[in-house]
Amino acid sequence: MPKKTVNSQQSTVNSREVVELTEALQRERADAMNVRRRAEEDKAKMASYFKGHIIRELLPTVDSFERALKHIPKELEANSYIKGIGGVVKQFEQTLLKLGVSRIKTLGEHFDPHLHEAVSIEEGDGGNEIVSEELQSGWQLGEEILRHAMVKVRHQK
Repeated sequence: MPKKTVNSQQSTVNSREVVELTEALQRERADAMNVRRRAEEDKAKMASYFKGHIIRELLPTVDSFERALKHIPKELEANSYIKGIGGVVKQFEQTLLKLGVSRIKTLGEHFDPHLHEAVSIEEGDGGNEIVSEELQSGWQLGEEILRHAMVKVRHQK
């Protein structure tokens, strides 16, 4: 009978080894999946960071175009070159929208320090702080604020 005991002991040892190796393999697979998931998350974060950085660098150019278009002399308003520049600005804004970038709403909105930067506050007849004028557009990429809107605020009812 000693042979059966040895075989059953060996079988028990082999079974334990199989279970241990299976568990180790499952842990390694889970670790590998976690590494892949973290790498994908890091890649997405990095892409978002660089997208935001590049767009922040381009915003002053959009501002300059918009200021230039606001100060066109009356006699040049019908000029086809000026209309073409206006088309380029619109195309640029549409491209920003496609990238998930949008303007922060300002005029008539309640002042929100997370979105707006108040340059001046005018006293009024109420307690609500309402944006009365936009001095510089604010932009956001999804939920991330790329640039706060520079505004004037007035107290209103």
